[in-house]
Amino acid sequence: MVVASLTGDDVLVCQITSKTVSDPYGIAVSGADFAFGKLHQDSNIRPNRLFTADSAIVLYRAGKLTTNKMAEVTAKIVEILTA
Repeated sequence: MVVASLTGDDVLVCQITSKTVSDPYGIAVSGADFAFGKLHQDSNIRPNRLFTADSAIVLYRAGKLTTNKMAEVTAKIVEILTA
């Protein structure tokens, strides 16, 4: 999950899957895309799969994406919302 904090106890969550997806919105993510931490294998961020959740359900943080990768994800979300 890509997680962004909101005011209060909620977080905005974006799905990440290790499965190969034929999704025009999918963004590949590998170890090089992390400022710190990592995933166990190359994966795909699914910016078309957003939801909010209570921060209490987030068990741990696997890492933090680089500024460039977060900008790519953000741009794709904006593209989806403005289409």
